[in-house]
Amino acid sequence: MLKASEVTKTPSSERLLNLWARRYTPEVSSLLGDASSCDELLKAAAPQGRESTTNKLKDKMLDINCQMGWIQTKNLYSYIPNVLDLNEARRITKFAFRIYRKLLEIYQQQSPKIEVENNSLSQWVIPAVEELAYALEPILIIFQEQHVASKDWRSLGFMTSQLNFTNKLMLKRLTKAEQVLLTPYFKFVEEQVAMPWQRVCSNAANYELNSPELKLVELMMPSSPEISQSVYRKLIELLPNNRSRRGKLTDSGISHSCLRDLNMFQAYILLCFLEQSMEPIEQELVPLCAMVVEGVEIKWELTQKWCEVLANEIESRLDSAQKELLQPYTQGMKQAFFKERRSLGYKEEMTAEVV
Repeated sequence: MLKASEVTKTPSSERLLNLWARRYTPEVSSLLGDASSCDELLKAAAPQGRESTTNKLKDKMLDINCQMGWIQTKNLYSYIPNVLDLNEARRITKFAFRIYRKLLEIYQQQSPKIEVENNSLSQWVIPAVEELAYALEPILIIFQEQHVASKDWRSLGFMTSQLNFTNKLMLKRLTKAEQVLLTPYFKFVEEQVAMPWQRVCSNAANYELNSPELKLVELMMPSSPEISQSVYRKLIELLPNNRSRRGKLTDSGISHSCLRDLNMFQAYILLCFLEQSMEPIEQELVPLCAMVVEGVEIKWELTQKWCEVLANEIESRLDSAQKELLQPYTQGMKQAFFKERRSLGYKEEMTAEVV
């Protein structure tokens, strides 16, 4: 869940802000095979190119894509009766429209210099990621509040689905080069409503630059996508026949959601670690996941394996001192979900499975 937070600029928080920004580096490898593709990339990145990109998505087209994103979401989660409420759909879609209009405005304003040399892109990320976060924060929080105000509070868990569907619809209207440059911004929006990376950076201000806690977080933040990929592959091997309302683990849409959510779990673990409290996981992550597990009919077997494999993968990358520091929170995550599963009536099964 997104919460308003301001990052106090210290050497420690600046270090994590830079790592956070690196999550949003364009994937340009597919465009670096020939000179024409590189030229297309450079033109799309220039001010005129960015203006052309935003013009393709503005106003009527943006409104249509936001509406279609909502329709796809309500079809996916049709078991929630009130998502068919047209007045509610219009209200939530209106705020989704505002999010993307602001995002496109920022995209057009931010025009970093991009240079391609020897088939490689010089370091490029979203400029001033915290400024993007602050600019979007008021709109995203209102968007979140519209879901909270829903007649069925569970629809709060489907913001990421709505944003994900809308992202895909809008990207289809763009050239490959435009997709590469705009995708990091869309990824940022989808992650910002679910992953507390901004709060992780904010809490870093409480630690010295060379503290073991900050060094551990510095190690884990850049590794989170790789950890997610590894855990996801292991889950497919362990549970090849697992499926939910959305399909099997290997389906493309499920793959995207799993990788995003595995990153979200890691962000919450690191947030708890820096706050020295399990409250973010216990009061935010567990209730949200329990709602999704019930609604999308995800088997609790997957949730249990998810926590086990993720904790093991994280701990395997740490030395003994680092493991001692972080283990209360990786194991605390497992215990929090164990308690939630028991509260939902799985006590007998869990007692038999957990040693």
